[in-house]
Amino acid sequence: MSGPSMDGTDLWTLGVIVGMTLVTVITRCFFLVSAKDWVLPHWAQRGLQYAPIAALAAVVVPEVIMTQGQLIATWQDARIYAALAGAAFYFWRKGQGQAVLGTIVSGMAIYLPLHLGLGW
Repeated sequence: MSGPSMDGTDLWTLGVIVGMTLVTVITRCFFLVSAKDWVLPHWAQRGLQYAPIAALAAVVVPEVIMTQGQLIATWQDARIYAALAGAAFYFWRKGQGQAVLGTIVSGMAIYLPLHLGLGW
């Protein structure tokens, strides 16, 4: 067996990593090195308020309604009831403190007994 070598592929990979690092650092620091304040337009500020919930929905929704790339085919799936319980809690407590934490806790309080206890 031979050890790793520094042939063209390894140097290319290293170059790509260094290049991507530089691009990332430069683009993220661009706003910090400016002498004047950056002000986003109102429409952009308003749009960015929805970014976290959109990202969360993009991660959670496929996990709730799909299994191994296929839509769930049965109502005996604990994820459905946990998502409904979490959504109900959120809309019940919306605007009050700790609504997101309560959403997670109430969803898991339904999910765990159904998944672990009943095997759904």
